[in-house]
Amino acid sequence: MNDKQNHPATLPTIRVLQVEDSQPDAELALAELEADGIACEVRVVDDETRYLEALDEFQPHIVLSDLSLPGFSGQRALALLRERDGELPFIYVSATLGEEAAIEALRNGATDYILKQNPARLASAVRRALREAEAQRAHRRAETELMRAQRFESLAMLAGGLSHDLRNMLQPLLLAGDSLQDYKDDPRLARLGALVRDCGRRGLDMVQSMLSFARGARRAEQLRLGNLLDALGLLLQGSVPHSVRLTIDMPDPELSFQGNHTELQQCLLNLCLNAIQAMPDGGELRVETAQVTLPTDFFLEEEEPRSGPYLRVAVIDTGTGMDDATLARLFEPFFTTKETGTGLGLLSCKRIIASHGGLMRVESSPGQGTHFHLYIPLVELAADMAGEEDAESLQGNAERVLAVAEEIALLSLLSDTLDAWGYQVHASQSGTAALQWIEAGSLPDLVLLDADMSLFTAERTLTALTDRGYVGAVIMLASADHPPAPESLPPLPRLHVLDKPFSTSKLLHCLRRALVGDRECD
Repeated sequence: MNDKQNHPATLPTIRVLQVEDSQPDAELALAELEADGIACEVRVVDDETRYLEALDEFQPHIVLSDLSLPGFSGQRALALLRERDGELPFIYVSATLGEEAAIEALRNGATDYILKQNPARLASAVRRALREAEAQRAHRRAETELMRAQRFESLAMLAGGLSHDLRNMLQPLLLAGDSLQDYKDDPRLARLGALVRDCGRRGLDMVQSMLSFARGARRAEQLRLGNLLDALGLLLQGSVPHSVRLTIDMPDPELSFQGNHTELQQCLLNLCLNAIQAMPDGGELRVETAQVTLPTDFFLEEEEPRSGPYLRVAVIDTGTGMDDATLARLFEPFFTTKETGTGLGLLSCKRIIASHGGLMRVESSPGQGTHFHLYIPLVELAADMAGEEDAESLQGNAERVLAVAEEIALLSLLSDTLDAWGYQVHASQSGTAALQWIEAGSLPDLVLLDADMSLFTAERTLTALTDRGYVGAVIMLASADHPPAPESLPPLPRLHVLDKPFSTSKLLHCLRRALVGDRECD
């Protein structure tokens, strides 16, 4: 009868809180559980004070309660439990529970009831109660994750709308700042120009960081380490409590490597938020970077040994740390030590780093904090034309440029900037005004056109231009997340798209290349 092969699957050790004033009855219930292969740790109480203490300190997985005790009752025990926890299993084990009382008990939140005269059903009732409680918790976590996903979807929609307006508002700061810095004979204006330009860049970086994180963009790109960690710092600003000191150390912010900005940002943010939660009483969170060379013997047996240069990013906290048992299960799906965790965050981080050809290492011990080390391979950067571009003359040669934009601030800055660099600029605040200017005079050498026009759209303006015989260069100023649809544009052989926001230097380079006609702007 006690052969364990006849028992259902063995549960991990469970904590059982018994509300019972009869020691023999308590031992009988325990014997039934052990006979069925249920390993348990038991605490027995018989009054309200000790019961409440046990709920807080013992944190049981299930409560087994008699109906009537001197000075206490099962009904009171159930009511106290349900005030604290609506899902923890509660089973009556009583000799005096009648049918009507049993029905009332279930209505009040009891999970099940067992008659002491027939204890054989106790073990199966405990197994079922624990299984149903776990299913309820899983369902609740799934609902929470669904709500969180819906919130992120709403955030992505909101971010998309706001980013368009914010970029248009911040774009003039870049051009105005660059223009002010041209007044080198007035140091005060030059300093103001640098301040305006830097504030514009920081604002645009913040908009892009929030937008890319909310949307989950997945494109691969050449990343600059400084941009990645600056964006991380911006995202963490509202999450780091005053009791936690945040330090971001990057000896080489100009280091470039191939990767996905959004995914790496998500990974680092996840690790940092975990670290903050591991320091409820405060501490230090450090993000450190270094270039290292990994030898072949660094890699584990299941890892592909690819020695060479790597970027190491370490996320280090001084929190509670983890024991060996937790470390062994750290990357198991759905394993979590948090009450509301999903057990997928670290697994997602490991997947992200693996998709970059990298690997993770974890060091931790109880009370000594945790170190996460991320290793991302550094590949040789292909030689580009940056030096050649810098050598190009950005000065115009009196080329005629038609600038078209509805926003007067952007149009004014474009006109002033190009005029200062030797171009002849005509500014039109609408497509219809631009067409009237063309009909009244000769065709320009280049059309600089804002894609965000509503009165007479950029597409209609370009179509009307081609109808009037224009075949020259066109530069469309478009938001990177709202590029013009190729099928909506007329067949222009020299059409270039310049992503907003852009600097004066980028605009001037694009103009020279578009006028030459043999290279793209980006």
